[in-house]
Amino acid sequence: MSSVQIAKKLEMPRSTVSRIVKQAGLSRVKSLELPVPVQRYEWKRPGDLLHLDVKKLARFHRPGHRIHGDRSLQSRGQGWEFVHVAIDDRSRVAYVEILGNERGQTTVAFLRRAIAWFKKLGIRIRRILSDNGPNYKSHVFASCCRWHKIRHRRTRFYRPCTNGKAERFIQTLIREWAYAVPYRSSTARRKALPQWLYHYNRERPHGSLDGLPPISRLGVRCEQRP
Repeated sequence: MSSVQIAKKLEMPRSTVSRIVKQAGLSRVKSLELPVPVQRYEWKRPGDLLHLDVKKLARFHRPGHRIHGDRSLQSRGQGWEFVHVAIDDRSRVAYVEILGNERGQTTVAFLRRAIAWFKKLGIRIRRILSDNGPNYKSHVFASCCRWHKIRHRRTRFYRPCTNGKAERFIQTLIREWAYAVPYRSSTARRKALPQWLYHYNRERPHGSLDGLPPISRLGVRCEQRP
């Protein structure tokens, strides 16, 4: 029943009904829908599922408004850089690169390097989960998956939460690396990524892993810090 119908039935001003409904948090139809239960899952072995995603970040040659609060001093016309991420479902070990775009060929090159990187850790990638972006739906990406005998799964439309581990990792990446300190430029931010990624994989306590770092689930030695 709409606010208009309620007001008519109760013989009350529409504005009063609208205010009460809004205060109750019921002014939108979706507010009346039951919340979708969170379905948590975890594959048994490292490599059983690799989550892929891309986060677009603006390039800049001086600190932006997030640091100094003045939008008039933004670095305009600097373009974008694209943070490609790959995170193993079981261990949460992550591989990240900053690339110039998110086209199919670029994504395939990233995937091949990610596969090789995980292989050095003793992980063979068997499945991939991504969203429905054009780069992941491209013929070249499908061909790459077939070549490596990897099954490619995509999230349901309008349900990006099904790739939740990638989404949560990107939130952590943005909070603890991209916007963690007032970088003087995007170049400085880029240079800080390897050290942060080392910290995330090998030192940072992970809430879903009983406070242990992701690498603990693989039992491999730590390489030298970047």
